[in-house]
Amino acid sequence: MTFTGSLDRRRFLQTAAFASCSLISSHELFAAPDNAACAQVVDSYVRDHQFQGVVALGRHGKPFFWKTNGFANVETRQPIGQNSVFGVASISKMLTAVTVLRLQEQSLLQLDQPIAAYLPYFRKDLGGKLTLRRLLANNSGVPNLFSSSVKADPALVEQPFTTQQAVHRFCEGDLIFTPGERFDYSASNWILVTAIIEAVTGQPYATAMQRLTVNPLGLKATTADVNATGVAAYDNATPPTPRTHKRQPYLAAGGGYYSNATDLMRAAHLIFDTGFLSAASKKELTTIEVPSDHYALGGRIRELTIGAQTVHAAWDTGNTSGYRSVLGHRLDGKATVVVLNNTSMSQKTLDEFSDALLAAFA
Repeated sequence: MTFTGSLDRRRFLQTAAFASCSLISSHELFAAPDNAACAQVVDSYVRDHQFQGVVALGRHGKPFFWKTNGFANVETRQPIGQNSVFGVASISKMLTAVTVLRLQEQSLLQLDQPIAAYLPYFRKDLGGKLTLRRLLANNSGVPNLFSSSVKADPALVEQPFTTQQAVHRFCEGDLIFTPGERFDYSASNWILVTAIIEAVTGQPYATAMQRLTVNPLGLKATTADVNATGVAAYDNATPPTPRTHKRQPYLAAGGGYYSNATDLMRAAHLIFDTGFLSAASKKELTTIEVPSDHYALGGRIRELTIGAQTVHAAWDTGNTSGYRSVLGHRLDGKATVVVLNNTSMSQKTLDEFSDALLAAFA
């Protein structure tokens, strides 16, 4: 590995425990980036915010800059590596939205058809009012009964409900607003999306996701299997305060996936820059449905000011049980940033970190 940036290597190792960065040759695709400037940004966030995790910048699905810092397991002093697998939480929503769009391309469902067509067991008056578009945009009006129920009875997270049982238990409350009226980040939306994917494919959600999206994208480390990660999650690294991250299968669509920086960068490039999705599907994925929250289908579309230029970026973030993540992809294809953290870093700080990395590269 090659160490770059203004921070002395010995000081870096003393304060951050483990670090590495590398420049990957891709001169046939683009000019070499200023990786020293990028490294200086990372060094500042290690110093000022005690960042621990993985940072990657790339283009065309290929990382040209890496830096890692800290421990996958603080107690055993196992270092975080470039390919360490983290919980990516709500980045799962973007992958789920891609799967829904692929099913629409196969004429197995439609975003704007009432979901009663797919879920005959669901409460019929609600099923006639709700559509997949509203569920994927988090503006359906379905109340978040999962969160309120678990707050009242934490033992519910241990109960292995089937998807249909979860729908009846957490998704059949009266609407709290007219579908499309406003934004509400409801886990119950994604339980319903899970149920619809299972209904139209005849497969468990994770199996359908693997067949339709994960395998075709060539993602080697992306899975809903909690045992796939070797990275422990913490409230704090010093002193180490571990967090558990159990998640039942019916919750995977909204936040149950695990992945690494390599897979996420590849996924963003193939989804947004190539013909993996049809032009119509890509437009659906990147059209803002809820302007107040810049929310499209399964993720946000941000306006970034980089230098004197305003650029649009698909922006997916994740926050669960000590894991924090950002996957930002410029829609002009000029850069992708991935930041993965396992010490409950604030999402605002992680977004600012990602913005600074993109600006350093520009």
